Amino acid sequence: MTPVQSKKNKADSTIFGTMPEGEKIVRHQISNGGTSISVLSWGATIQELRVMGESHSLLLGGRDVTAYLGSMQYFGAVVGPVANRIAGAEMEIAGIRHQLDQNEAGRTTLHSGVAGYSGRNWRFTNVTPTRCRLELHHPDGLGGIPGNINASVTYTIDNAGHLEIEMTGATDQPTYFNPAFHGYWNLSGSADLSDHRLMVPATSYLAVDDAQLPLGAPVAVAGSDFDYRHARAIGPVLDHNFCLSQGGDQMVLACRLSTQRLQLDVLTDQPGVQLYNGAHIDTGADLGVDGGTYGPQAGLAIEPQFWPDTPHHPEYPDCLLLPEKPVRYRSRFELRRI
Repeated sequence: MTPVQSKKNKADSTIFGTMPEGEKIVRHQISNGGTSISVLSWGATIQELRVMGESHSLLLGGRDVTAYLGSMQYFGAVVGPVANRIAGAEMEIAGIRHQLDQNEAGRTTLHSGVAGYSGRNWRFTNVTPTRCRLELHHPDGLGGIPGNINASVTYTIDNAGHLEIEMTGATDQPTYFNPAFHGYWNLSGSADLSDHRLMVPATSYLAVDDAQLPLGAPVAVAGSDFDYRHARAIGPVLDHNFCLSQGGDQMVLACRLSTQRLQLDVLTDQPGVQLYNGAHIDTGADLGVDGGTYGPQAGLAIEPQFWPDTPHHPEYPDCLLLPEKPVRYRSRFELRRI
């Protein structure tokens, strides 16, 4: 297997569109090693990822602003300050209860609701031909989430064409902080994932209830429908957190997605990875970057992150952000030809 390679390195900037209230959305493109990405200020979103020799974007994304205000709200975006679901749309910190936005069936908070990073316009603060950094300020109490939080995300493409994502967070009071990149991957350009195979080295996962909330302690994947320790078809049911071995500052393999032509290895220093097979994708009339629309299982969401609903599970890895302890999280998406 060899990395996808090219001689081109470039960065350029355009105005992608205008929000209804007049705010401009900026788009930067960076490239290296045969890989290029287009990054939007809206949601710190990777709109598309292309590799030399392939005619389609390997990440699903929208053609215009309308798509990101509608059916593609989370496509390629950074979700947070707290990704995934929070039961009862509430959390308690230091004995104080915080009511959050009940944006999912009136029962749970999904991707922080109205406070969500995917629905905010970030600011580009540094752009080079191979790297771009975006920053965002979360004001205390927005969406019920406490603390003035300063967040950043940096996208870097290395000489081998691999994508590295670094996220940082700092706050002035204790708060939960669990941002995640929410990209939908499709390596072949097919209408669905039926020609993809998935391998996840995790030995345990979190079983969930009908609201997609974890039931408790990790469950062994052995003997279950969620045993992906050997590469196999993705299957019809997958929207779960897999519990990863902890490597400290070192990144570990979270999963491997492959087709006959390409392989994607995802490494992270996070304790979990949420994998969602896109069963409910339906973009309607909203066009994707390659001109078509997206339907069920058009892409696999791969989201390195802390485990879901951590405010209600003190036994889970802790994502409480403290004023004296800024954090940095890293993930790397390594693309290779087979």
